[in-house]
Amino acid sequence: MGLTPPELIKQALAKHVVERVDGTGMMPASVMILLYFKDGEYCILLNKRSEEVEHHKGEISFPGGARDLEDRDSLETALRETEEEMGIKREDITVLGEMDEIVTRSNFQVSVFTGTIEYPYKFTPSAIEIAEVLEFPVSALLDRANRRVETRWDNGKTVTSYSYVHEEHVVFGATARILQSCIEILDDKLESEGHQVD
Repeated sequence: MGLTPPELIKQALAKHVVERVDGTGMMPASVMILLYFKDGEYCILLNKRSEEVEHHKGEISFPGGARDLEDRDSLETALRETEEEMGIKREDITVLGEMDEIVTRSNFQVSVFTGTIEYPYKFTPSAIEIAEVLEFPVSALLDRANRRVETRWDNGKTVTSYSYVHEEHVVFGATARILQSCIEILDDKLESEGHQVD
């Protein structure tokens, strides 16, 4: 029996030096990538944002948001926002590690954390912030048939962007970039160690 996706992520991030970005003039924010075992396979939790939120209306995103002054650090932001948006208590999350920071076009400097929860879990999404709870199977995200890759010129450089399709949903932008980093870790680990995703 090979390692599970959460174990593979934890193993990879234990040795990983987090790449920071220069956040001068940007708004700090954090997101949480949550993995859990459901119906015989691992899923990643996402949500569709409501039309009432200030930023990224109607887009698919990870639980997360802007840092509050009261937050001790970026991890606390991710845990607090996950609790506020999805009703997942911070003490129920086992944090696996931190991934590289990213910058969004809406001028956020985003810290990215990964974690896992025991399932089944009763999600209680915020009626104001969340329009729909989405669960993407890791196996579907690993399937290259569900990925779209687009390369374009931007200021004299080639820029490659990814999007993911699952059922009627399309994930793009910063969320797809974060997802891509996560999937690359799993891809690399599974290939190098010859594991199958359960």
